[in-house]
Amino acid sequence: MSKLFNYDKAINSLLYSLSQLGGKTDMHKLCKILYFADQKHLSQYGRSITGDTYIAMQYGPVPSCVDDILKALRGDSFFSSNEEITKLKNYIIFENRFIVRGVKEPDMDELSGSDIECLDYAVNLCRNKNFDELTAYSHGMAWNNTRPDREMSVKDILREAGDDEAYVEYIADSLKLKAAFL
Repeated sequence: MSKLFNYDKAINSLLYSLSQLGGKTDMHKLCKILYFADQKHLSQYGRSITGDTYIAMQYGPVPSCVDDILKALRGDSFFSSNEEITKLKNYIIFENRFIVRGVKEPDMDELSGSDIECLDYAVNLCRNKNFDELTAYSHGMAWNNTRPDREMSVKDILREAGDDEAYVEYIADSLKLKAAFL
């Protein structure tokens, strides 16, 4: 789904999630919030919020593009001095290697009502879970069916959400078609 990645929605999803968590949280929790929000939105509305590709990492699903952005913001990337990342440091900063803080409010015009609904769901799901609990909770069927450090299947993400096979195939085909025209 990387061709479907929506930078503005992803950044504003991060900022919105941070605002709902008192302004800061750890990078791990942010990644899990995005995963569960994208999964719910994909299942209920036929598209993910961010359009990101999820990778089955050791501690659970990680949104690939968002992870790259966060690492660049933290200074752990060749692209850390990129003009866009430098500008983004006015919105999101790292307090230390793991704690992310939102400096600006999200642009709510970038998020639809359904985006907010699913982000709220995911924030509430993850809010009171610690690192180990979030890791275990995110190691569902989609994660388990994926080799380490590989892209998680959209079909498995939908199956994990409880969708029937006809819907899974329909959404997967729709996403492929949409990506082909980008």
